[in-house]
Amino acid sequence: MSQHNISTVAHLIAEPVRAVILITLANGNALSASALAEAAGVTAQTASSHLAKLLDGGLLTVESKGRHRYFQLAGAHISHALESLASIGPVTPAWRNTPNRSARELRFARCCYDHLAGQVGVAVTQSMLRRGFVVEAGDRQYALTACGNTWLQELGVDAAPQTSDHTGHARQCLDWTERQYHIAGPLGARLMDAFVAWDWMRKSPVARSVTITSKGWDALEKHFDIRRNMGEAAALLPQTDRPVEEQPAFA
Repeated sequence: MSQHNISTVAHLIAEPVRAVILITLANGNALSASALAEAAGVTAQTASSHLAKLLDGGLLTVESKGRHRYFQLAGAHISHALESLASIGPVTPAWRNTPNRSARELRFARCCYDHLAGQVGVAVTQSMLRRGFVVEAGDRQYALTACGNTWLQELGVDAAPQTSDHTGHARQCLDWTERQYHIAGPLGARLMDAFVAWDWMRKSPVARSVTITSKGWDALEKHFDIRRNMGEAAALLPQTDRPVEEQPAFA
């Protein structure tokens, strides 16, 4: 591990405008420079300067389509690092009870790059653990059980690992708002893809928030015992759940 690399990346992330740009892209979307400038509240020229530094630092990639250029995180590891950094330090009661609608939506359900996070993401994970569909496998991993694989196949989810090496197939990702783990890795991504394909959930095209459809609420109650209760978000999570230690889970 290079001290120089750590300090360089930390410097890039620490600048407020660049931090906003990175967080805006943490749902895995590719956005134009103008959209990122608007999200960060800066001019196009200022955004261009920051984007160039993030590209040089290896945090972003860019793809040209006609006259437009679209920026994206360099990979899931960047989003995981951002989530891990956000989990350092306390989530204060003031933040948890914020009247800010965007903050409430992010805490409730959001994309963590390619998988589901927030209260709904943690609740889905806890439900799968209680029902024995996944088990903790050590080294911050989950393992899909035989009954879990059968259940997913019945739902129409291809849960097979992408490679013969199962390491990282169902990784524990520490949710920075809930301080509990949700499922990441290929299994988390496939679940998220299925939820969207079935119109249970809808991703925001410009933000990380995820909305649950009426069809989705029916399905969440049927398959995960998660009931619709927007006014009392704590009711989503079993009262017996114990928060994990408040340490970041770097990928």
